[in-house]
Amino acid sequence: MRRRQVLKHSIVLISIMLCVCCLMIMTVTFLKLPETPTKDREMGFYPMIRSRKVSLQDVNLGKFGEMMLDMLPQDLAFTVFVPSENAFKRDLRLVVNDSLKQEKFNDTYAIVSRVLGFSAVPRALSSANVRLGELVNYDSLSGFPLYVSKDIDGMLVVNRIRSEIVDVRKREIVVHVMDGVIMDADFEQSVLPDDEAEED
Repeated sequence: MRRRQVLKHSIVLISIMLCVCCLMIMTVTFLKLPETPTKDREMGFYPMIRSRKVSLQDVNLGKFGEMMLDMLPQDLAFTVFVPSENAFKRDLRLVVNDSLKQEKFNDTYAIVSRVLGFSAVPRALSSANVRLGELVNYDSLSGFPLYVSKDIDGMLVVNRIRSEIVDVRKREIVVHVMDGVIMDADFEQSVLPDDEAEED
């Protein structure tokens, strides 16, 4: 008889301990929940701030920049860090008159689409969303990490490449014109001319 009572008491004791543990876990979880946003505050890591909108008609992206934007769906939010025409020429050796010829078009298209993978983020990011002195990190479409900060004059700096023009809008796409090409080291090595690659 005593064994049954001891067994009953141990089951009751374990049940009580289990209930107390569950109650403690629920209490701790409840206390650590983040504050829910009110109607006045936007939900998300960075607050949405109205930015100045620059129309695409006011900015010349060049043939390669337009080619990059044409590869994206126009009704989805993207941010694209488009190299300037000079950056395409300087860093990738792409010249409009030569690179868009019929025999070189496929190679040029492949290079531009690869650059798009490195420099496009699947969300709208205007310069107003980045605070001065803050470094934000996003993954590009290809998974390449992009580190975005803001200069004192309001221009964005992405992976140490400074923007020339920010916040150009084309429907849902935000475009920032960069003074360089965002790319990883492997791709950079593959687009170097043969004489520069041999010097390394």
